[in-house]
Amino acid sequence: MTRTSAGILLWRRTAGELEVLLAHPGGPLFAAKDLGHWGVPKGQVEPGEELIAVAHREFAEETGHAVPAGPLTELGSIVQTGGKVVHAWAVEGQLDPARASSNTFLIEWPPRSGEMREFAEIDRVAWFASAEAVRRIRPTQAPFLDRLAAALG
Repeated sequence: MTRTSAGILLWRRTAGELEVLLAHPGGPLFAAKDLGHWGVPKGQVEPGEELIAVAHREFAEETGHAVPAGPLTELGSIVQTGGKVVHAWAVEGQLDPARASSNTFLIEWPPRSGEMREFAEIDRVAWFASAEAVRRIRPTQAPFLDRLAAALG
């Protein structure tokens, strides 16, 4: 069964330059990883759920903020290395990364210790100009950046 996720890519223009808000995965496995590990705030679609509803829910869970009101730009879908299909939409808006907060998950850490620890699903979000966003985002999600730029002209 193919795993599917849906998410929202927030964008803004600062001094005429396109910037996007990317999320860094939380937890001990990603703590020391940076370039190529950021991505669109997104989450798992369960059977019977509408993609756009999941995208809105997951953005709120991973940033602590509702999706800004405004027209959504469909960015299509990509397939990540592990086979997960990710659908994304973009919307213009503002979000202060210092005021973002994420839901959490439990994991046994350290491995085989028997100790369960809680970590933020997303440990931080940040705005990146287009060139830097390409360096930071998971390579399989980079087409979302190209599609957004093309849609905005």
